[in-house]
Amino acid sequence: MAESVWNYGQAFSHLVGTDLTGWRVEATDGHVGKVDKHSHDIDDSYLVVDTGVWIFGREVLLPASAVTRVDLEDHTVHLDLTRDQIKAAPEFHSDEHLADRQRREEIAVYYRTGGPFGGGPSPV
Repeated sequence: MAESVWNYGQAFSHLVGTDLTGWRVEATDGHVGKVDKHSHDIDDSYLVVDTGVWIFGREVLLPASAVTRVDLEDHTVHLDLTRDQIKAAPEFHSDEHLADRQRREEIAVYYRTGGPFGGGPSPV
């Protein structure tokens, strides 16, 4: 059985305790924003990315499994998502997404299937 999309891969165990707030976020095809919030909790790890002016100051909730690489020197998080996948992702609303497990599962389904573009990150 596949692990939850809400977990970082085992290669990212060094991230626990690292404050990623303000770090640059890069999709496979370019810059998408900065980390606004994040969690390292088991089965509940995520990034909230502020997309800035790129998509009108919207925030998106990204599961930890989307992270492919973290550059500790440049303070950059790299994702296994395209800019279009992130642009089409459900908008983040903290009162809905962080507290409502059903809503979080709907978001997890979006990332498991890659949203309307297919090929999203595979749970690690």
